[in-house]
Amino acid sequence: MSVAKMAAEGNKGEVANAGGESSGSWLVRAKEYYQELKGEMAKVTWPTRDQVYATTAVVIACVFAFAAYFALVDEILGRIIRRVFDLLAK
Repeated sequence: MSVAKMAAEGNKGEVANAGGESSGSWLVRAKEYYQELKGEMAKVTWPTRDQVYATTAVVIACVFAFAAYFALVDEILGRIIRRVFDLLAK
């Protein structure tokens, strides 16, 4: 039985029988899984090199933008808290 069929049926009776043994050889099931995996991977639409470069650039730019934002917020809050402590310390 294929992995997709087992998933659709909720693995009813396929995982273990009454004696606790697996139905089918693990080697056979591993081979079926690998074959189905290859088939599914062939259906994947992979991004082009240009798309990967573009999205990577966007991610890196966003990381730097968020880092700058949080550094600014940290600096502002740090100054506010420092002033409050200075007022309370007097």
